[in-house]
Amino acid sequence: MSTYISGGCKNGKSFYAQRAAKACGTPLYYLATMIPHDEEDLARIRRHREERAGWGFETLECGRDILRCLDDADPNGAFLLDSVTALLSNEMFAPEGVDMDAARRVADALEAFVRRAPNTVLVSDFIFSDALLYDDLTEAYRRGLAAIDRRMAACCDNVIEVVAGQFIVHKGVLPV
Repeated sequence: MSTYISGGCKNGKSFYAQRAAKACGTPLYYLATMIPHDEEDLARIRRHREERAGWGFETLECGRDILRCLDDADPNGAFLLDSVTALLSNEMFAPEGVDMDAARRVADALEAFVRRAPNTVLVSDFIFSDALLYDDLTEAYRRGLAAIDRRMAACCDNVIEVVAGQFIVHKGVLPV
């Protein structure tokens, strides 16, 4: 059963996603998409690794080209992809330059991933609630992430929003 989880930063999405993935069966895979750029990123990665310790996840580092993870994993296993937000950032702001078509490619890849590995939990950040207008590139990123959110909401069995630690089910059920 596929589950899409979105919400604000540090609202408990990742911890809940771990529980949801574990309920999907084994083997358990954690698809780590963050490519660290500073000490804050490294600290976040350390925290997530500590939170996963003892849960039985095999971590697959995959900051770009998410479908290649299936080359090294059993598609019948349970997958936790954390996060869609980082995956889009990595693809859109790649070292070779800005890719304005990245959101479409990421959405296509994630849909294909969920079709091939139906026990997937995807985590994304809800970054659309402020009323600020940002520079054109940031707005393009936000629009791209919103487009991915809509596509994943359409293709996943469950769609859950986490707000202040509370779970709102927009589609399907709470997996755990």
